[in-house]
Amino acid sequence: MTEPAYVAVDWGTSSFRLWLVDRAGQVLTERRSGEGMLAAAKAGFPAVLRSHLAAIEAPDHLPVLVCGMAGAKTGWVEAGYVDTPAPLSAVLKQAVRVPGEARDIRILPGIAQRDAAAPDVMRGEETQLLGALGLDAAGEALVCMPGTHSKWVRVRDGVVERFSTFMTGELFSVVSRETILSLAVAGADEAEDVASFKAAVKAAYEAPAFAANLLFGARSRQLLFGGTPAAARETLSGTLIGVELAAGLSGLVPQAGVKLIASGRLAMLYRLAFEALSVNADTVDADEAVRRGLSMAAAAIWTKSEDL
Repeated sequence: MTEPAYVAVDWGTSSFRLWLVDRAGQVLTERRSGEGMLAAAKAGFPAVLRSHLAAIEAPDHLPVLVCGMAGAKTGWVEAGYVDTPAPLSAVLKQAVRVPGEARDIRILPGIAQRDAAAPDVMRGEETQLLGALGLDAAGEALVCMPGTHSKWVRVRDGVVERFSTFMTGELFSVVSRETILSLAVAGADEAEDVASFKAAVKAAYEAPAFAANLLFGARSRQLLFGGTPAAARETLSGTLIGVELAAGLSGLVPQAGVKLIASGRLAMLYRLAFEALSVNADTVDADEAVRRGLSMAAAAIWTKSEDL
């Protein structure tokens, strides 16, 4: 049986993902739960982690590497930030060890953009960037990382130069549940209306200043011309994503196009959005990227094979 080398953890705001990994970087066991930072802050970060380690019967000597919100100021132990322009290699060197724990537990830092005109932070995405691009990536990359808070990142020769956060996912949740538009999407099934989505993306991309008007159009179009709740939902989603893309693609786009780091439905929606705008997008699975990034970080932190 393959021997485990370390435990990798992606600790988000609302989600917890853990992988037991061997020396070759292969996943031996995986666990997922809703015990993200918000839940763990109440239950206790050590208790949450120990329960999952016990469930996979992780040996006491096995080190743990964590990325994400466990390193936030309101998390377990603050891991701080690497400031832009931020070499991805610097993220590996500034991991913080959790004090008071017999087990070697390290938390990776985030990246901060200390620009008074465009202040921004990321935590967890830096590890995905590391896994998707590597340390020695040459040239320029424009990276789109969809989510509750989507990130658009410009990386040159392994250095994060600038990035922007867009509250697209959170806005969709609020708009579709807490406004009059909730009436338009009520009862929406899982059916996808690709035509409505792409049309909304193009309309918002071409006229982002009309975003609030375009959103209301999902309701008025349904009242005047009919249409399914699913079509309205896709219109809301397409409008918000189209506005995001109008900003994200406003600068120079590399000849290779956009690197899209995403999984599941988000990966599908953003691929359709880029397709609607005739923009090339190379997709990297987000889960695979974060696991690969954690593996690279673990190899850098525990450099000798006998330490893993």
